[in-house]
Amino acid sequence: MAILAETGPPVPPPVDGPPPRRQLGRALKYIVTVCAVCAVATVGVVVGLNRLTGSGPVTERCTAALDGSNWYLSPDQADNAALVAGTAVARGLPARAATIGLATALQESKLINIDYGDRDSVGLFQQRPSQGWGDPQQILDPVYSTNAFYDVLVEVEGYEDMEVTDAAQTVQRSAYPDAYAQHETRSRAWASALTGNSPAALSCELAPVADADQVAPDAARDAVAGRLGRDLGLAPATGTADPNRQDPASVTVTVDATPLTPDDPQRGGWATGQWAVATAQSTQAVEVHVDDRVWLRDEAAWVDAETRLPPGEVSITVDATE
Repeated sequence: MAILAETGPPVPPPVDGPPPRRQLGRALKYIVTVCAVCAVATVGVVVGLNRLTGSGPVTERCTAALDGSNWYLSPDQADNAALVAGTAVARGLPARAATIGLATALQESKLINIDYGDRDSVGLFQQRPSQGWGDPQQILDPVYSTNAFYDVLVEVEGYEDMEVTDAAQTVQRSAYPDAYAQHETRSRAWASALTGNSPAALSCELAPVADADQVAPDAARDAVAGRLGRDLGLAPATGTADPNRQDPASVTVTVDATPLTPDDPQRGGWATGQWAVATAQSTQAVEVHVDDRVWLRDEAAWVDAETRLPPGEVSITVDATE
């Protein structure tokens, strides 16, 4: 007896050539939909992480805004930028000098005080002991290296009107003289904020101050005072507990910034205030008050203050612990 094979629906013969246009359209729509869902999910995860209660930003960063554009640096870079620009202000140099200094340090070391480099180069500006910049230990002191850079820059006749890359090259004698130009716009944004010419233009997104990083009120005040003196040559007028904060250990340091820019105390106040924001990671600053604006670490933004400070006066509030 013959055995019949199981049968099913007829199998269509193979079709030569590309699939019908309708099938291609459906496939493309499916791929686009999947990609869109994945993109939305990714954004949602990032936003969700940023909004987790009690957590800091996924990526800590600092921003200087100029002409509608934002220019970012890491907190460590911002801390060094505050020194480079602050030194220029303290020396009575124009904002152009700060722009040249920042562009040079960005190219040479990415604004990080590194202990290595090409041949014997070290430090923020990758200065070489063999070229007479000092010994390695001196050059690795960012205060020394920054002042050494400006000591040479101010001897360059007409540097204020030179292209940034030409002025930087005249000081540095680099093997890549055109490389400084790529950092000009970013440096100009940061210089404008840190010299006080662009008020409320600099902010930082930072994690909350960890309990383990908090120090006693006196030590917190001394840390701010030390940096004010080192970077800007300023001394705090007062350093007292802040009665407006829930934590009684928090310290508010009040600074008279008018010596920075005697002819324009308001600019000196903004230079000091935005310096305080740029250095907030190391000083543990949580609030900076200038004029009628206050920067809040929790908000990562400048907001309207309840009171207006006199021109040139700045208050810096630092988290501390008993």
